[in-house]
Amino acid sequence: WKFLVTLKTLISWFRAERKWIKPAGFDTGVKTYNSLTKFSYMYINVTRSSVTSRYSCGPTVYDHAHLGHACSYVRFDILQRILSRIFEINVIHVMVITDIDDKIIQRSLEQNISPTVLARMHEEEFKRDMQALRVLPPAVYMRVTDNIPQIVAFIKRIIGNGHAYVTSQGNVYFDTQSIGNRYGKLVNLGGIVGELGAQDKRDPRDFALWKASKPHEPHWESPWGQGRPGWHIECSTIASSVFGSQLDIHSGGIDLAFPHHENEIAQSEAYHQCEQWGNYFLHSGHLHLKGSVEKMSKSLKNYVTIKDFLKSYTANEFRLFCLLTRYRSAIDYSDASMNEARSTLSTISAFCHNAQAYMQGHLQCQPTEEGILWERLSATQSSVRKALADDFDTPKTVDAIMSLIHHGNCQLQPATKVDGQRSAAVFGAMLSYVREIMGVFGVDLLDRKEVHDSSGVLNNVVEELVHFRSKVRKFALSVEDQAPQDPHTGSEIQKRHPEPDRVPLLKDCDALRNNLAPLGVHIKDRGTNSTWEITRRGETRKD
Repeated sequence: WKFLVTLKTLISWFRAERKWIKPAGFDTGVKTYNSLTKFSYMYINVTRSSVTSRYSCGPTVYDHAHLGHACSYVRFDILQRILSRIFEINVIHVMVITDIDDKIIQRSLEQNISPTVLARMHEEEFKRDMQALRVLPPAVYMRVTDNIPQIVAFIKRIIGNGHAYVTSQGNVYFDTQSIGNRYGKLVNLGGIVGELGAQDKRDPRDFALWKASKPHEPHWESPWGQGRPGWHIECSTIASSVFGSQLDIHSGGIDLAFPHHENEIAQSEAYHQCEQWGNYFLHSGHLHLKGSVEKMSKSLKNYVTIKDFLKSYTANEFRLFCLLTRYRSAIDYSDASMNEARSTLSTISAFCHNAQAYMQGHLQCQPTEEGILWERLSATQSSVRKALADDFDTPKTVDAIMSLIHHGNCQLQPATKVDGQRSAAVFGAMLSYVREIMGVFGVDLLDRKEVHDSSGVLNNVVEELVHFRSKVRKFALSVEDQAPQDPHTGSEIQKRHPEPDRVPLLKDCDALRNNLAPLGVHIKDRGTNSTWEITRRGETRKD
C-alpha cells in the first residue's frame, strides 16, 4: 500500500512537472524535440506574421572561444537557417554577452588588466570567430553591463512577488521552495545540492540573483548594497526586455540545461507570474575528443581554439562535420571525422563542377537517362523537406543529397565520341538544388574566400592555360582518334600509339597538371577534353 501511494505521488509529481501548454498560433509542420517535455511536438508559431523569438546564451568573454562553443553555435545557426529558408519563419534572435563574471574578474587579476578591457577583447575575438565560421549574427548582441538597471528592477519585482529574499550579507537569492515542484522542469533534481560556496542561503538549491561585492571587484549600486548580478538573472532580464513574458525558442548546449536554463525558467515565471515562459527549449549535444567521454572545455584543458582550427580546415568543412550528426547528439571530433567531412564536401564540389562543365559542353558524355534524373531530383526534394521537418534531421538530408549526386555521377561518365542529344537542363536543375540546399546550411559552394587567389584575373589566366594545354594534348592524342576500321565488321583495328615525337608533349601536359594540383589548380582530363577548378591548396577532388 505504501509503495502504491509513493508511486502515485511520483506519477502526480511527474505529470505536474511535465505539464506543457501548447502555444496558440499556426502549425508550421516542423517537429522538434522539446527538453521541457522530453517529446517531439509540432512546432507552433505564436504570431500571425510568421515571426518567432529565439534567445540564446552567448559566451562568457574571459578567454578564447573553442570548438565546443563553435559546434553549438554552428548547429543552431543551421537550425535557424532551416526555419527561415525552408519553412519561411522569420526568427528574431537575441544573444547576451556575459561581460562580468567570476571568471572574468579572476582572469583580469591574473593578467593585471581591467575586467572591462579583457571582456571587450574577447568579445570582439568571439565575433570574428563567428564571422569566420559563417554564423549569422543575432538581431542584436546585448551586454550584461549595459543592462544593470533593468536587472536590478527585475530582481526587485521577484522579491515583491514573494520568490526571493535578501540576506544580512547583502546577497539576494531566489527562493526555490516558493514555487514548489515547479522547480525542476528541465531535469530530475534528485541528488542535486545547488550552488556551492554560499553560507547564507535558506535552501541549498537557492541561487544568487545579486552578489554582494567583495574588495577590489567591479560593483554597481542597488537597494541591497553594492554588488553585481548573478549569472542566471542576466538572461531572464535581457530576454524579457526584448520579448516580454513569452519566449518561443530558447537554445543552448545541453550542459546549460541545469542549473542555468532551469534557473532562468524559475525566475522568469516568478517575475511574469506566468505558467510557461519559454515554449521550446532546444539543446545541442557535447563535442568530444575522439575516444573521450569528456566534453571539450577550458577547465579540462582539452580544447582547440577556433583560430587554430581554421588554420587546418575551412568553415565549409566544419559545417559538413556538424551536419553529419543530429544536433542533439554528442559528436566526436578527430582528424578522421574531419577528413570524412572534407571528403563529403569534396564529392559535392566535384559533382557541381562536373555538372557545370557538362552544361558548358566541356565534358562530353553519352546520352543520359533524363527522365530518371528528373524523378530522382523530385524525390530528393521531397525527402529532404520531410527530413528537415523531423527535428532537423541533417544526416538524413545529407544522405539524400549524396544519393542524388551518386546517380548524377553515374551518368556523367566521359566519352570520346558522343552520339545523341545532351541533357543539360536536368543537370542544371540538380546543380541549382544542391547549391541551394547547401546554401541553406551555410555551406557556400561558390565561396572563393577559401582559395588563395580568387580574382577574376587569376581565373582568366587559368582558363587560358588549361585551354592551351587541352589543344596541345588533343593534338598529341589525335592519332589515336584516326585508328583504321575493319571493312567487314566496322570495328576499330588495334589503335596505334601516338607518334614518338608527340609523346613528350603528353608527358609535359601530365607534368603541368600534376604540378598545378598542389598549388590549388585542379585539372581533370575527360577524354580529349579537360576541365579545371581552383581548390584549397593541397586538397584533392574526387573525379
